[in-house]
Amino acid sequence: MSEQGAVSANDRAWQGATQVVRAGLPPKAAGTPYLPGPVFAAPYHAPGDPTQSPYTYGRFHNPSWTHYEAALAALEGGPCLLFPSGMAATAALLATMVPPGGTLLMPQECYYTTRVIASQPFDGAWFASQGIRVIMAPTAGDGLRRALDEAGPGGVSLLWLESPTNPGLDVCDIAALAARAHALGALVAVDNTTATPLLQQPLALGADFCVVSDTKAMTGHADLVLGHVAARHPQHVESLRLWRTRMGVIPGPMEAWLAHRSLGTLHVRLMQQCRSAMQVAQFLAAHDRVRGVRYPGLPHDPSYAIAATQMAAFGGVVSFELESADAVARFFAQSQLVYEATSFGGLHTSAERRARWGGDVVSEGFVRMSVGLEDVQDLLADLSAALS
Repeated sequence: MSEQGAVSANDRAWQGATQVVRAGLPPKAAGTPYLPGPVFAAPYHAPGDPTQSPYTYGRFHNPSWTHYEAALAALEGGPCLLFPSGMAATAALLATMVPPGGTLLMPQECYYTTRVIASQPFDGAWFASQGIRVIMAPTAGDGLRRALDEAGPGGVSLLWLESPTNPGLDVCDIAALAARAHALGALVAVDNTTATPLLQQPLALGADFCVVSDTKAMTGHADLVLGHVAARHPQHVESLRLWRTRMGVIPGPMEAWLAHRSLGTLHVRLMQQCRSAMQVAQFLAAHDRVRGVRYPGLPHDPSYAIAATQMAAFGGVVSFELESADAVARFFAQSQLVYEATSFGGLHTSAERRARWGGDVVSEGFVRMSVGLEDVQDLLADLSAALS
């Protein structure tokens, strides 16, 4: 098998449920498993010219990565590289695609750690040491497009988007912004963690890159930390691959295999979470002790109009506000089904008061909730009791 893996030519024509179950699996052969187990190896047999061997050394490549990357490529519509975390994927992309002295335009409310590594000086900061200029603008409204136009042709090296944003669930028009950025000479990357490639296709919408934290809904069991980058252009993939190889920012084979195994249930997990999240959002929006409910699937939500045009469904994350930090603490103390924990996309319903971390411009009573796979009627009854 080649390093690129065995992806059927028909993979991208399959429906989402079929893709996640079958993508990245090797050809059928008698006596072999559907998905070979993880490969644990540092060196491989590689006599003679090493370029003639599909695998040579564990920092360069691994068959378990190959299978999962092939599956991801079928979902994303472009070649993918796996990294040991979502932030490792993000850092690799920023480091390779924003040149020294270049300009990065990003949402002012995108994922906190992305903002930190891109814009805040800290000991050994790669990006600060490269003289990279960072411009921030709001996702909602027309702020990002205005910032692009103000920078002018060649004024932005990379436009970084996140849609829906974490934790505020704002949405931007990816296709329109990508077209404008390309007209001005900028590359475009989209953090698609909240949506996943099952619900939103950034490459098809015109982005050059898609970044996902596979830690979240992609693997869905809250037991792995992984990330990936999908790219439109082969030369960009090779730049990212070279960074990963030389920096040694590589995933473990066991994690890659577990992620591929978990991918097969992505459709059933995520679509159920979307259905339940809609009911939870509707319940919260009607509750007299809750305010500021955000969910892109609610027709009155500011994100709805755009989300409805570029997302297949609206995800499993809902945000809302209670009157104070104490009110949130009481809510968690009374709930039997909502785990108080960070991260999202897992099969258990969880939530957290985001202001406890700092960094996000949210109220003290702001809650980000990740709706899990519990029976939605049980979940609604639990929420009702906890809020009462």
